[in-house]
Amino acid sequence: MRNATLRQLKTFEAVARHLSFSRAAEELHLTQPAVSTQIRTLEGHVGATLFEQLGKKTYLTQAGVELLPYSRAIILQFEEAEAAMAQHRGVSGGRLNVAVISAGDYFFPQLMVAFARRHPGVQLNLTVHNREELLGELAANRTDLAVMVRPPSDADTQNDAFAPHPYVIVAAPDHPLAAHRGQIPLRELVRHPFVVRERGSDTWHSMEDALGHHLAALQVAMEIKSTETIKQAVIAGIGLGFMSAHTIGRELAAGSLVVLPAERFPLMLHWYVVHRREKRLPPVASAFRQFLLEDGAEWIARLIPTSAGDGAQRPLSARTWAAQPPAKPVPL
Repeated sequence: MRNATLRQLKTFEAVARHLSFSRAAEELHLTQPAVSTQIRTLEGHVGATLFEQLGKKTYLTQAGVELLPYSRAIILQFEEAEAAMAQHRGVSGGRLNVAVISAGDYFFPQLMVAFARRHPGVQLNLTVHNREELLGELAANRTDLAVMVRPPSDADTQNDAFAPHPYVIVAAPDHPLAAHRGQIPLRELVRHPFVVRERGSDTWHSMEDALGHHLAALQVAMEIKSTETIKQAVIAGIGLGFMSAHTIGRELAAGSLVVLPAERFPLMLHWYVVHRREKRLPPVASAFRQFLLEDGAEWIARLIPTSAGDGAQRPLSARTWAAQPPAKPVPL
């Protein structure tokens, strides 16, 4: 074991967590053969096989099970040492680790670049997850900051709202409701098929809030994990979509999607920046958190023009959004 490297232990931990060489390779930005090589080399140092393949599934051997907690402890010690040393480097030269829900990948890279331009030398690391995965990243201390719509209520985290996040109902331009004049009642809306995000996602929970007891009557044509695939399904006419307004700017501009003037929409929620309360944030993460709280709303409004959902395809400024109180959930 004395010749094992931190990289090998990190690779082993990732494969053990996913029980998949391909998913570990994707997370670590390596090729699958490179992951296999790292594991074989580590097994040589250990003197035992760490994984076994039964059919198409990967399992830890007994040696792997015993090595895993030690590997995680070693990785955590290095991360704590890195965080301690980061305090001496300050913001410039630090590594910014941020995880965001999937709706955020439409604008968040540009926010991080805007921050990095203020602080030359900052290294950027952004990962995108669904809500369950994002909470796992926080719990396992694999990210400094998490950005989401619904922060955990049962965890010891610091949750700060920094920008409005509107949700709207979208349809293909030739959908029967696209020609509707005036506000569309929810009871009429749910008579039409919907293409929705998976249950448990931030978007699904937001839709529950918006539709309330009408959700029971919802016709689900398709349930899809990918926001991009949902947009294409709505454009194809498979059903209506409940979507973050921050994900549809290009489609609105191109005229391939329209926002319906639905009752109680847009649903106004918020983006939150979240971190574990007991975590000592590195200077770069603390500075980025402050950047989001002070400038995040204006940057998002500048990057993503959207519709208010009242039939007018016009940009909404952060100031306009902030002036609108968040919609209350429809009573169940």
